Amino acid sequence: MGRVSDRFPVTRAALKVGPHNGAHRVALRAGCSVLVPLLLLWWFDRVDWSIYAAFGAFTSLYGRTRVGLSRTQMQASLGVLLTAAVGLGAWVGTSDQRAWLAVPVAGLVAGIGSWISDVEDWHPPGPLFLIFGFAAVASIPATPSDIPAAILVAASSAAFALLIGSTGALWRHVRSVESIGNSGWRPRTWAGTARRHVARNVAGVLLAGGLATAVGIGHPYWAMVSAVVPLAARDLLPQMVRGLQRVIGTALGLVLAALLLHLDLPGLALILLVVTLQVGAELLVGRNYAIALVVITPLALLMVHLAAPTPTRTLLVDRGVETLIGVLIGILIGYLTRDRKQT
Repeated sequence: MGRVSDRFPVTRAALKVGPHNGAHRVALRAGCSVLVPLLLLWWFDRVDWSIYAAFGAFTSLYGRTRVGLSRTQMQASLGVLLTAAVGLGAWVGTSDQRAWLAVPVAGLVAGIGSWISDVEDWHPPGPLFLIFGFAAVASIPATPSDIPAAILVAASSAAFALLIGSTGALWRHVRSVESIGNSGWRPRTWAGTARRHVARNVAGVLLAGGLATAVGIGHPYWAMVSAVVPLAARDLLPQMVRGLQRVIGTALGLVLAALLLHLDLPGLALILLVVTLQVGAELLVGRNYAIALVVITPLALLMVHLAAPTPTRTLLVDRGVETLIGVLIGILIGYLTRDRKQT
């Protein structure tokens, strides 16, 4: 009998570890992009705004396969969209009905993000970070005065991340003449759009978010995010692989999260830990998504805890249950909408 990984292609693909492929550069950019804004907020005693800065800093995660003007174009586009998602989330957070209001608005964000991702060929693909940014901010009670603060902080953080990314690209351009051939503007194309792909993401967010909210789980945005994770892939097999990696990695990450949350670190130490985890996540995510989630899971929980402290047990249970709900819904949608010509 062969090995389990040979008999089950999903398991084999889930266990595969990819090459390093220059991940340290992305990790360094991501770490700097998060560190500086969070330190400034800590210095001015506005750690409650840290979630706005963190989502703006996610601009640095895009365009790792591009250099020069092409990367700047992608990151500038994402910076604007992430800022808009954070501002929209703050607006929804002012409503007493924010839990239910967030679900259809997140569906709209998912549809727009999925469509633009196809048009501009985002890397990483899909609307995941837009949904996460919007829904996480929307879950925190807010006042009208928080909306301009959210937009300003997120935009400033995104602009700083864009500056970091552009500086890195310029440095490599100066050092290597070979980079000239890959640094040009990439024209937008409509050929990559897919109505089925957009519909999948919208349906996943609406079903997962609606179910988690109806059941009364405290952080339904984790179900929404988990639903679109498998759907970033177009075909059923990679969707199942991504879903399996999400569940396994989250389960292991919850153990590490429990240990780190138990430390109850003060503000500055917590910020440094968040930055360290962000760097670790970018070093690993391109190699194996499940392994990366061991770091990403505590990172996400600590980000939420930094902005809106929550009992540890509640965070852990919500994350685990909602991840399972979201992944199952995402894979089910992928199965029901699969291309039967290829099966």
